[in-house]
Formats: sequence, structure tokens, C-alpha cells
Amino acid sequence: MTTFARSWRHGTAALALAAAGVTATPAATQPTVVKSSPDGALLPTSVDQATGRILLTLPAPAADGTMGRFLYSATLKTGLGSAPIRLDHGMLSPTQLLAFRRLGRKIAVVFENPRYTAAGGPDIARGVRESFPTSLIELVDIVATTPAGGVTIDIAPLLTHDVLNIAGALNEQAKGFKLVDALSAADPASVRVFPDNIELEAVQTYASDSPGDEVDTIAPDGRQVSFTVHHSLVRLPAPGFVPRRFDIRSGAHATQVYDFGTPLGDDILLQHANHFRLEKLDPAAARSRVRKPIVFYIDNSAPEPIRTALAEGVAWWNQAFDAAGYIDAFQVRILPPGVDPQDVRYNIVNWTERQTRSWSYGGGVIDPRTGEIIKGNVVLEGLRLRQDIILFEALVGANQTGTNGPNDPIRVSLDRIRQLGAHEVGHAIGFVHNFAASTQDRTSVMDYPFARMTLKDGRIDLSDAYATGIGTWDKYTVDWLYGQPKPGVDVNADAARKAAAASNLRFLTDIDGRSSDLAVPNDNLWTEGADEAPDLTQMMAVRRVALANFGPGVLRAGEPLANLRRKFVPVWLLHRYEIAAVGKLIGGVDYSYAVAGGGSPEPTPAAADKQSAALDALLATLSERELAIPGPLALMLSSGVNGRADPQFDTEVFGNAGGAVFDPLVAADVAAQVTLETLLAPSRLTRVRLQHDRNPALLGLDDLLDRLTRAAIDDRRTAVGRRVAHRTIMTMARTARDPVTSIDVAAILDGRLTALADRFATAKGTDEDAAWSRSIAATLRDDDALMREIGKGGRAVPAIPPGMPI
Repeated sequence: MTTFARSWRHGTAALALAAAGVTATPAATQPTVVKSSPDGALLPTSVDQATGRILLTLPAPAADGTMGRFLYSATLKTGLGSAPIRLDHGMLSPTQLLAFRRLGRKIAVVFENPRYTAAGGPDIARGVRESFPTSLIELVDIVATTPAGGVTIDIAPLLTHDVLNIAGALNEQAKGFKLVDALSAADPASVRVFPDNIELEAVQTYASDSPGDEVDTIAPDGRQVSFTVHHSLVRLPAPGFVPRRFDIRSGAHATQVYDFGTPLGDDILLQHANHFRLEKLDPAAARSRVRKPIVFYIDNSAPEPIRTALAEGVAWWNQAFDAAGYIDAFQVRILPPGVDPQDVRYNIVNWTERQTRSWSYGGGVIDPRTGEIIKGNVVLEGLRLRQDIILFEALVGANQTGTNGPNDPIRVSLDRIRQLGAHEVGHAIGFVHNFAASTQDRTSVMDYPFARMTLKDGRIDLSDAYATGIGTWDKYTVDWLYGQPKPGVDVNADAARKAAAASNLRFLTDIDGRSSDLAVPNDNLWTEGADEAPDLTQMMAVRRVALANFGPGVLRAGEPLANLRRKFVPVWLLHRYEIAAVGKLIGGVDYSYAVAGGGSPEPTPAAADKQSAALDALLATLSERELAIPGPLALMLSSGVNGRADPQFDTEVFGNAGGAVFDPLVAADVAAQVTLETLLAPSRLTRVRLQHDRNPALLGLDDLLDRLTRAAIDDRRTAVGRRVAHRTIMTMARTARDPVTSIDVAAILDGRLTALADRFATAKGTDEDAAWSRSIAATLRDDDALMREIGKGGRAVPAIPPGMPI
């Protein structure tokens, strides 16, 4: 038997075994001469190492002229390893509907446009189809024809097309990158053919004379960067999948299809909630096994003990499927050696590395016509876990590391990676974020959790840092998305009933949560608790304890003392996420995702007492008590560092006062910025003004600015106080001149700044505060000077080191 045939037949066996819940390991193959697939392949395929051709034989044209229609997806097999440039190992392209059509002596490879369709007959469908474009990706040569009217083509040219928009991603941080055809080629040795899919690969090279620092630092030669791109050609799913109508209350993500054939008065936008095909063997039974379980594989390149922790966390989802009546419907395995994680038959949790930490994410290969998930795909990276260890060592000391005790930073960080694995797989099986889950005692792994930190006998305790297991919201969403109603019950009617019954569970997601200037109080990232003033007060107490104990004890033996600066930042800014959360109470509006007739409560403003308490808690973070760094600690943070630059260090520390000398005023300035950017956000001030106009009992803009002035401008006894006052005034000025600030709010802020200038101009004496006051007055009265101060070309504002992702 030929090598290629062995590969194909083993692929067939692997598919059958996977369907039966058994994993087989495909044999590696490296064909060196022309080899052909046997009968039963998705398409008859042959490869020729000598010529580099990859030959597919297409069937005779169908009635619509297509010579085959497939799902198509591309994946980065090798990544860039960059945080700011999203080109990660395991990253998927959007799923396309690919068709082959003959154009004279060529075959056109076309991405069709299934987003726009129409029911009601072929002529109506044709009219819609002709109203929107397709994308012709490649014209390939016809190599031969078959007696039945089919053709054989060389698909290799398609494989070097930039379907992942690699050049575009590179040029976001650099310029001039273009695909180099002469340094790009399909790899015939990579071809794998199976009954329902064909897997292929190519090397693509991109060149630029101006690659930029990020690419130049990472690549051996930044002027020429090569990637291996994996391509999957997939048989269209068999009939029988039942799309589920997206519900705004559901927590699902969806595929949009515009159906222009709907009756007048009905929506033309149909949103299909994305989910796997999951069918009970006994549809009438409350509990049943399934025809084909959802099996996720953990990338075996993830090292231990991370690999096992990921498998444990991802497996939590079976709790939700079990509660929905499915027996062993969700399974987790470690990817066997030799199995290609990019093979579309395997749902995969990819493990990737980057030079600096960045986001993980989940998605998949999804049928753009129906929302059916064909392959779940997750990309995780390791530096986030190591960043967690840095944070926890800074909080409780490095002597706890490796002890396996309640405060062991490694133990706690592995608890976090379990959560992360479950979270990203949640995306891959169909679910969006629920950032309100933390306000109901951890009801979902789809939140962004912050470690629960308590104080016991004056010490920080991390024993209950992260939840274990799936949440009540997750059980609801699995039941909503995957629950199979009894025979004869409409699936969408059943889903609507379940959505209405879940009104006691809070659900808020990205659209209202990502930015700190948004309005919904419970929709927050990286928080733990009710997201109200007491939570910020508690976090500040934990921060004070951590700062009081901060010193060489947070370092491991032999670690450079300079690393104190890196571990100091996450402690100093420990409260940054609670500031954003509590800030949303000010001018906040409570609402839910609701439907007409669904019985949801109407939107209401945040309670007056909670807004006032939130303002007090925020202003307390600007006090000298919280922002002054003791002199001995500032000197301790001034240890030198040498050797080659390390981006993992350089991006995580505050700016210094020359060399390695720590500048405590920069730290104070940065912490003040975190509060002020939340409090003085243009949209927040507009909401505060509007709410007070509607109801004078609620916080108003004048009251907010009066209290801010007393707390952050008038109380300036030291250099720290003056630095905070300066940042407060300049933030007010920048907000007043922000184009998105409403006219009336800008006018009020300008009036306040004019009053401050008048008051400060009269300062007498030669002390530092008097000189500072006169300098501020002069800047506020000189519009050109003020614009230089708050705009480009003026005094540099200290950068806030990255917080997310954690």
C-alpha cells in the first residue's frame, strides 16, 4: 500500500474512531513522488513533489454551474509571537463558502456571499444573489478533463493567497509588507485527504524594508517574515441541523443572514445562534446519550502541570451538558502525539507563546449559512499565567511559591488557568461574555474573574481566589442553546420560554462593559463582588497591606532586585478595575437585554446614595494617603538593571527619573490618571448632568466638580498633592476640549478652569505651592500653552502600564 493511501485510510479510521469516542493517532507521512487518494476521498487528489502540483479532480458542473461547493478555513500553523500584532499560532480565518466555477480555460475559486439570501423561489434568490458581490480569490489552470465532465486542477496557487490578511496585520505596526510570490509555495508533502475534509499547507513570505521594531525584534530577519498557513477544505454539513434563533437574553453569539424573502413586516435579519449539532439517541428521553459527543483536545505542546489544569477546567462544561439532559456529551482529551491540531476534525485548545502577554480567544469553523459549529478552536498563551504568578508573589511573598498551600502563587494561578480554559472553550461552543456574573457570586466562567482577596488577621488570603466548576448561568445557557425539546415542540418557542424564565440571572456583555466610561453599573471586567463602593474600599485595604509588606521578600532567591519595579506595578494599580466598576455607578443606568412582552424591568438610574458613596470612594483613591510612596521604598525600587532590553520587563514598569532611579511622582500621577479618566470621561459627565436635570435628587455635575476640587485640587500639602492637582486640572481641560464632550458640559468645565486660574493667579509668596499656583494660572490663561500641555508636543503624560489581560 502506498504511503499516501495509508495516510488516507488511517484518516478514515481516525474519523470513525473519533465518532465512537475513541482517539486514534494518524501516522505521519512524507510522500516523495506522485501519490493519489483512493476512492471515498472528499475529492480525488494527487500530489507531485517534483513539480509542486497539488491536483484535485472536481465533479461535472451542477445545475447552478458550480463544480463543487465546500466550507473553507485557513489557520496559522506558525505565528509571529507578538502581542500587539495578532498573528498567532492557531489563529483562524473567517469560514468561507467556497465554490469552483469554470471560466473558459480556467477554474475560478470563488468565496460566495451566503450572508444575503432569499426564500420564495429561485428567481427571487437569484435577484438577491446578483445584488451583492462575491470574491474571486484565484484562477487556476485546468490540467485535465474527465469523461463525466469534471476537471482536474492544480490547487497549489490558491494556497499562497493571503486569505488571513497577514500583510494587513503586519502593516498595522509597520509599513510596506507585501506577499513575496517568489518566496511562497504550497507544500505537497503536507496534503492529507479524508472522507469529509482535505488538509493542505503552504509557506507564505512577507517582505518590507521598514518592518518596525516589533517585527524586527522577533523575526530572525524582520525584512522577510515567513509563515506556514494551513488550509482546510470541508464537505458541506449534511441536512438535519436545526438553526436556533438568536435571543438577546441568551448569552449566545450568532451568525447573521439577511433573508430578503421574508414577508413584509417581518425582520429580514435572521441571527442563527452558533452551536454544535448535538442529537440525543432517544429524543423523547429526559436524559440520553448522543450520536456524536463534542470532544475537545488539549494541545500536547502545553507543558505540565498546565496541560492537566486546562483539561480539568475545560471538562467543567460537561456539568452543564449533563444538567441539560445529555450523558457524556462533552468530553476532553489530550491531543495524541502526531495529530495535527489544525485538522478540522479536531476541536482544539491551542497552546501558543508570545514575546509579551496578550489575549486568549475562542472561536471556530462555523457554517456561515446556518451557524453550525464544525470545529471549535481556542488559542491560549502562557505569559498570562506567569503574570498571575508575578501578581500573587507581589501580594503574599515569593516564599509561598511551590508550597501548594492556600497562598501558593502557582496553585492559585493554575486555578486561574482552569477558569481560562473553560472560558475560552465557552466561546468555542457558542457563548459570549457575561461580565455581570461576578455580582451574583460567580455564576459563570464567561466572566473575566479577578482573584477574591480577603484579609485574615491583617494578612492577605488567596485560599478562595477562583471558583471551581461551572456556574448556574452556564447551565442555563447550555440548556437554552443545546437543550432538545420533546418531539413536536418548536425549538425556538422552547428557547424563548427558557429565556423568559431566566430573568433572575444577570447577563451583561461586551457592548456595555469594555470601556470604563460606560453606564451600566454591573457590567465590569476583572472585578469580584457587588461592584459598589465597599468593594473599592476593601480593595484599597488589601492594597495598603500589600504595599506595607512590599520588599525583597516578593522576589525569589537570585532574582534581580530590579524586578521589584515590575512586581510593584500590579500592586500599586491593584484597584484599577474596581475604579472602573465603581465609576459606572456615577451617572449609571441599570438595564437588561429585554424583549417586548418579556416582563423585564424598565431602565432605572443608579440610586442616589450609591452614586454619592461611589464618588467618595473614588475621591479617596486620589488622597496623599493612598498615593504617597515612603522614601525607603522609593530607594528600594531604584535598583539597577543591565543586559539586553527585555520587552516583558520594559512594558510592565513605570517611567523613571533617569536610569533606574524610581520616580514616586510618576507612580502617583499614573494612579491619579486611572481614577480621573474614569470620573471625568465626557459621556459620564453628560449623563450626570442629564440625570440631575431629570431628578434633582440625583448627583449633579456641579456637586461632582465641587467635591473633586476639594479632594484633589485644594488638598495639596506636598509634591504628591500638587502632582495630583495638576493631573486633575489638565484632565478637566482635556475633557472640556474633547470633541465628544457635550457643549453644556464643556462650558461648565471651562467656567471652572477660569475660576481656578483667577484664584491661583493671586497666590502670594515664594514657597513651592505659590509658585505652582501662579504657573497653573498662567497656563490656563494662555490657550496655546494649555493646548500644548494637554495635546501632542506638550509635556509627556506618564504612560499607564498595561493591565489587561490578567
